[in-house]
Amino acid sequence: MASMAALRAAKQAMRKEVKRRVASLDDHEKLRQSKIISQKLFKHPKYASCERMAVFLSMADEVSTEIIIKDVFEQGKTCFIPKYRSTDSNHMDMVRLSSLEELETLPLTSWNIRQPADEDHTREEALATGGLDLVLMPGLGFDRSGNRLGRGKGFYDTYLDRCMKHPKGKPYTIALAFRQQLCQEIPVDHNDVLIDEVLYEDLE
Repeated sequence: MASMAALRAAKQAMRKEVKRRVASLDDHEKLRQSKIISQKLFKHPKYASCERMAVFLSMADEVSTEIIIKDVFEQGKTCFIPKYRSTDSNHMDMVRLSSLEELETLPLTSWNIRQPADEDHTREEALATGGLDLVLMPGLGFDRSGNRLGRGKGFYDTYLDRCMKHPKGKPYTIALAFRQQLCQEIPVDHNDVLIDEVLYEDLE
């Protein structure tokens, strides 16, 4: 077992490498892959059967989730989005988004992603009610075994840990990845939660 320091260093090096690869993609290519991945998701039995799902609001270096959020509302599913607490290092909730239009009105965070304001406490939190069936996972890198390289904050690992304590249990997790985010093998430790499936454009 590698020491924690060695593991951290290996993750840092891999984050740098994946960021470099994704940075080489232009907007057209990112959108092209995002559309293919979205279509794969729409045909997925877990997507078809889920009623309550959490979707991340994509940043520029992530698979775009815009088409997905639109479809979630068209299919009449309940959509939850991440809300990070600025005061609390790795606490995240999944709060209900009531419409596609509402998305445009949410304030931008320092990471340039939209989320409900800190003082907005009126929203339904997924785990306070019926839990979640499906969580779409962001990340910097993934391997085909379901290991995920996050941004190092632990938001999703901590949240999934909370999901496991919910009566509904752990939701199915699907990561969305550009081909350039796939790695041979991601170094992980016991806190890293394994993802059920990674969707990407398959060229084989």
